[in-house]
Amino acid sequence: MRSGQVDRATGPLGQLAEIAHAADTDWALGIHARAAAMLADGETAQRHYREAIERLSRTRGSEAVARAHLLYGEWLRRERRRVDAREQLRVARSLLVNMGMDAFAERARIELLATGEKVRKRTVETADELTAQEVQAARLAAGGLSNAEIGARLFLSPRTVEWHLRKAFAKLGIRSRGELSRVPRIA
Repeated sequence: MRSGQVDRATGPLGQLAEIAHAADTDWALGIHARAAAMLADGETAQRHYREAIERLSRTRGSEAVARAHLLYGEWLRRERRRVDAREQLRVARSLLVNMGMDAFAERARIELLATGEKVRKRTVETADELTAQEVQAARLAAGGLSNAEIGARLFLSPRTVEWHLRKAFAKLGIRSRGELSRVPRIA
């Protein structure tokens, strides 16, 4: 796709569709939806990206959902939907940084810059700071929301929310949701 050779991707996409539908798993169907989105335009592309994120959020492969957020954010930026793009790119960058997928995280950071957002690089000095996603999850958890409710608001799976909260708890030096109300950084 990125090389402009779309015709070379259509045959493999058809094969991927057959395999994905035969497997009938969220992971396989999510990967297919993500690939189909890359070949589509307009509303069809958006529908495929959202399906990919929804399906991949229900799987164990958090790197797959992070990359889906990244691709969707890149597409939204190219569609000149900067505000929507920022939302997807922030999620992607947060997930990718926390997974140590530095090259993809940098790609998300560059895309965010292209939307007009100011983004700094993560360094050793900033490694203990909460990411934007961790702050949002922690604030909502402090407000009494469940992981499923937080996930619905942030467009993340409950498992991803749990992961963000574990990272936030470690950085904040706490062990439970009850302790969140005493942390001034998230209030």
